[in-house]
Amino acid sequence: MRENKRRRFLKNSGKIGASTIASLAFPNILKAVGRKPTIRVLGTHVTLQEDIRLKAEQDLGINIEYYPGSSAEVLLKASTEPESFDIYEQWSNSIKILWEAKTIQPIEVNRLEYWNEINDLTKKGRISSNASVGKGDAPYKMLYTQPDDTLSSDPADTISFMPYVHNTDSFGYNSSVIAKGIPYETESWAWLLDKKYHGKVAIVNAPTIGVFDLALAAQAKGLFKCNDIGNMTREEVDNLFEILIDYKRKGHFRGVWSSVSQSVGLMASGEVDIESMFSPAVSSLNGRGIPCVYAAPKEGYRAWHGVMCLSRTTQGEQKEAAYAFMNWWLSGWPGAFIARQGYYISNPVRAKKYMSEADWDYWYQGKPASESLKGIDGRISVQKGDIRTGGSYIKRFENIAVWNSVMGTYEYTLSKWKEFVLA
Repeated sequence: MRENKRRRFLKNSGKIGASTIASLAFPNILKAVGRKPTIRVLGTHVTLQEDIRLKAEQDLGINIEYYPGSSAEVLLKASTEPESFDIYEQWSNSIKILWEAKTIQPIEVNRLEYWNEINDLTKKGRISSNASVGKGDAPYKMLYTQPDDTLSSDPADTISFMPYVHNTDSFGYNSSVIAKGIPYETESWAWLLDKKYHGKVAIVNAPTIGVFDLALAAQAKGLFKCNDIGNMTREEVDNLFEILIDYKRKGHFRGVWSSVSQSVGLMASGEVDIESMFSPAVSSLNGRGIPCVYAAPKEGYRAWHGVMCLSRTTQGEQKEAAYAFMNWWLSGWPGAFIARQGYYISNPVRAKKYMSEADWDYWYQGKPASESLKGIDGRISVQKGDIRTGGSYIKRFENIAVWNSVMGTYEYTLSKWKEFVLA
């Protein structure tokens, strides 16, 4: 059955301390084979950043090769060519596809050094007792591998992915053009379909992401209703895209973007005033002096969770190196690094040790910045006194509307998304 599903998919888819370093490196392997192990990492530019690769190589004593691409490109490659990568880095909405395609192998929990530090967001689905789990593919539902070869929330000794980077996404807008809204009160997904912004709107070009931005927008605008936004029926998908394609043909959308740099360029050039956006783009634009606000929609966020997966073909020293790389990602420095672009890590207390008090208070606690803060590009991205839109880590993840998801109508939605993009 999984093989049939795979065929259908193919058809339709186009400062680490010395002791820690020692525990993660490979003295036995190096001595045995006389060279450094090499691992190939497939993912997007969001996490496949050169500063991270160089730091990991330095700390672990291994070679790391990056193979970045758009979300759709890397998902297709990972689901069809398991021999082309050792580690896959992307988002939890990949898991169903990769597991059914049999291209990833279970990860052994007892080999993850910081497993017990990972918080309840992924393990139990809620960051706090007040949190909304959110519609769609909440990651905890697909975390543990079961004896019958399925994935579920029932604890087990093996998992389908290692949880690491995550965030809540929404849209960004240029506050020099669009008046600043009030987080959770006036900011709304409906803004994406407001005719005031006709021709100045862009959407992320990813059918398992952009479709939810637009469904949330149409729903907030009162143009569309569905029973479960995380798993829309075929009829609901048809109704949604009838609305969206009409908007597209009338010139409402400037276009779609496939990378963070493209989204930055669209707003920096003045081509768009409001668009689907990821946190690094907001940080980059503010670093350039463009007042981009990352909205906290009153309807809730679209959330995503980074996943790190092992290719089914990865064995031997590459597998050892892959586990070391996964452990390194939760060892503190990486989490502190990506916090400066607005991302969270699954064991934030360890990352805190590598962050200044000002950075921690702003990014995680939702407090006013006690000083100007730099982004990962070295530019000032947060001015003294600024407060992160949406507030603290806890507050943001208490307000999830939907997770990036692969719906039951996934294959059908692919064709409708293509029609929308080409309209």
